[in-house]
Amino acid sequence: TYLIHQANFVACHNSSYVNKYNMVQELVDGGTFLLNCPWDMEGLEKHLPGQVKAYIADHNIKFYTIDGIKIGKEIGLGGRINTVLQSAFFKLAAIIPEEEAIDLMKKAAKATYGRKGDKIVQMNYDAIDAGAKQVHEVEVPESWKSCEDEGLFTPEVKGGREDVVSFVKNIQAKVNAQEGNSLPVSAFKDYVDGSTPSGSSAYEKRGIAVDIPVWQPENCIQCNRCAYVCPHAVIRPVALTEDELANAPEGTVGIDMIGMPGMKFTITVSAYDCTGCGSCANVCPGKKGEKALVMGNMEANAGCQETFDFGREIPVKPEVVAKFKPETVKGSQFKQPLLEFSGACAGCGETPYAKLITQLFGDRMYIANATGCSSIWGNSSPSTPYTVNAKGQGPAWSNSLFEDNAEFGYGMLLAQKAIRKRLKEEVEAVAASDQASAEVKAACQEYLDTFNCGVTNGDATDKLVAALEGCDCETCKDIVKNKDFLAKKSQWIFGGDGWAYDIGFGGVDHVLASGEDINIMVFDTEVYSNTGGQSSKATKTGATAQFAAGGKETKKKDLAGIAMTYGYVYVAQIAMGADFNQTVKAIAEAEAYPGPSLIIAYAPCINHGIKKGMSKAQTEEQLAVECGYWNNFRFNPAAEGAKFTLDSKEPKQEEYQAFLDGEVRYNALKRANPEKAQKMFAQNEKEAMERYAYLKKLVTLYSEE
Repeated sequence: TYLIHQANFVACHNSSYVNKYNMVQELVDGGTFLLNCPWDMEGLEKHLPGQVKAYIADHNIKFYTIDGIKIGKEIGLGGRINTVLQSAFFKLAAIIPEEEAIDLMKKAAKATYGRKGDKIVQMNYDAIDAGAKQVHEVEVPESWKSCEDEGLFTPEVKGGREDVVSFVKNIQAKVNAQEGNSLPVSAFKDYVDGSTPSGSSAYEKRGIAVDIPVWQPENCIQCNRCAYVCPHAVIRPVALTEDELANAPEGTVGIDMIGMPGMKFTITVSAYDCTGCGSCANVCPGKKGEKALVMGNMEANAGCQETFDFGREIPVKPEVVAKFKPETVKGSQFKQPLLEFSGACAGCGETPYAKLITQLFGDRMYIANATGCSSIWGNSSPSTPYTVNAKGQGPAWSNSLFEDNAEFGYGMLLAQKAIRKRLKEEVEAVAASDQASAEVKAACQEYLDTFNCGVTNGDATDKLVAALEGCDCETCKDIVKNKDFLAKKSQWIFGGDGWAYDIGFGGVDHVLASGEDINIMVFDTEVYSNTGGQSSKATKTGATAQFAAGGKETKKKDLAGIAMTYGYVYVAQIAMGADFNQTVKAIAEAEAYPGPSLIIAYAPCINHGIKKGMSKAQTEEQLAVECGYWNNFRFNPAAEGAKFTLDSKEPKQEEYQAFLDGEVRYNALKRANPEKAQKMFAQNEKEAMERYAYLKKLVTLYSEE
C-alpha cells in the first residue's frame, strides 16, 4: 500500500496532531477535512496553525468539526470515539446514502460488539446517531488566506546528552513528523550498527491525553502508589529542600515530608507524556474518601509540565532513599525510573513491572528482549524509552529473534563472565604487585571481595578506577580502558507468555537449567498480545482468543511449577495490583538470588476486554488474586527456613465467575454458547481451586520440620 497524497477526505481524530503533521495539505481542492476537537471558532483561531488555515481557505476545503470526546463521555464510551468518527465520515463522505450507512454501521456494531453485551451495543448505536448529527460545518473566514506558515510543532530540545540531541534533531523529529522518507542515507551513518542512543522518548512530548492527573496535596498521604503503577513514568514524587522549593516554578506546591524533617514533598506530572489512562487515580487511597489525584482537562492543567521538568533536574537524595529503602513501594519511587514515556497502551499492565525493575537495578542492567509487546514499547524506532541517570548509566537493551531470546540473553551473560574473568585476573595481578601503592592494593581488594555482589561491586569499581587512573603500568591502563565491563551486571531476559510458554520455551528451560546468575521476567497476558490476541499455552480453559474462538479446551501450562522442579531456580508469581509489597519484594529477591530466577507477572491487556476499562488494570489484578484466578507466591531455594511462601490468601471462590464475566475474553463465549461456557468456566474454576490446593501443599512440603 502507498500513502495517499491527493485525498478527497482527511480526518484528524486527535486535536494535538493538527500541529504535528501535514494533513490538510494532502487534500485535493474542494476536499473535506474533519477535525475532532472541543474548539469553537475562537478556539480554532487560537489553535490551528497558520499554514492549515491558509490551505483550507486557498483550496476551498470543506471544514467540519466534531467533539467526539464529549460525545463519548456523555454516552458512556469515554475516549472510545472510533464509532462516532466513523459515523461522521459516512455522513460527510456521502459514498452511500446516510440512512443506509447508519443502518449498516448499526448492523456492524451488533456483530462487532454483541459479545460485550446489549448495553455496549446500545452505546455504539447512540454513538452512530450522535456522530451523524453533531458534525459542525465551519464557515472559513476570508482572513485565513493571509495566514502565515508557522511550521510544524516540534518539542523544544532544551539540552541533554550530545548523542541524544543529535539523534532527535536529525532523525527522530523527521520520522515523528512522518517525513522520514526525506532523510538521506548519510543521516544514518552513525547508526549503521543498529544502535540508538537511550532516552530519546523524553523529547517526543506527544500531548495525546484528554485528561491528566491533577495533584490534590491536602489529600495526599505520600504513599507513592500513583508513581508505582504509572505505566509511562509520568508521575514522580520529588523530595525537595526548602531552597529547592523556593526556586521551583510558580505554582509548585510542596508539603512537609513525612519522616524527613526539613524536607518538602511534591508530586509532579508530565502532562505532555501522559496518556490519561487514570490508573494513578484509581489506586490512590487519598484521605477520608477524597482522592489526592483527580483527572482534569489536559489543556487546562498543562502548566504542571514546568514543575515536572524542574523536578527531573533535582538530584535523587541518598538520605531519602536510605530512609525509605529502595526495595519498598514508597522508597523505590524516589529512584529515577530508567524506562519512561514509552508507546505502550494507556493502562498497560506490563510496563509498571519493567519500570520498577529499572528503578531497582537499571544503572547496571542488561536486557535481552523477546519480540512482542515488550520489544515494541521497549524500542520502537525512532523512540527509545530506556534512558540513563545523571552518570550516563542505564539499561543496555537489545532485541534478537522471537524464538531465541533466552539463548541471546544467556550469551550476553557468558560474554560478561569471560570479560570480567580476564579483568579480575588483571586486578589480582595488580594487587599482588610490589609496585602497587597501599591505596591501589586496598581498592583492588575491595573490588575482588565484592566481585559477585551487584549491590556493592559498583561502588568498589568506581574506587578501583579512581585509584588506577593515575597509574602508568599497561595492566592498569587496560583495566581502566575496560572500566564499563568491570562491575557486576544484572542480566535480565524480558518477554511475554507467547515466547516463554510456547515458542521460546526450550531456551527458557535451557537457561534455567544452567544454574547461572540470570533473571527472566515473563509478562503474562495469557495471549500473544502484540499480534492481536492469539491463544498461547498460558491461555486458560474457556478463554476466547484467536485460534480458540470457541474457548480454549485445555488448561494453562504450569510454567512456574516446571521451573520449581529443578530445585535451584528462584521462582515467583506476582500481580502488582493485588500486592504492591510482594511485587517489589519478589523482584528484589530474584535479582539477589545467586542463580537463575524466573518471575511470572500477571499483566492485564486490552485483549482481555476488561469491562471496567484499562484504568482499572491494577484493580483487575487484585480481583484476579482475590478470587483465586491468579496466585502470588515465591520459591526461594536460598531462604533459611520455609523456602516456599504462598502470598495469596484463601480464594473468595464465590467471586470467581463474576471475575470471568467481567472480561470479554470469557464473556464472549457465554453469549455465543451459554451451555458450553457454563461447562468450561466451571472447569476453569475447578482447575484454579485445585491449583491453590496444590500450592498450599507446597508450603508444607518446603517448610522445615
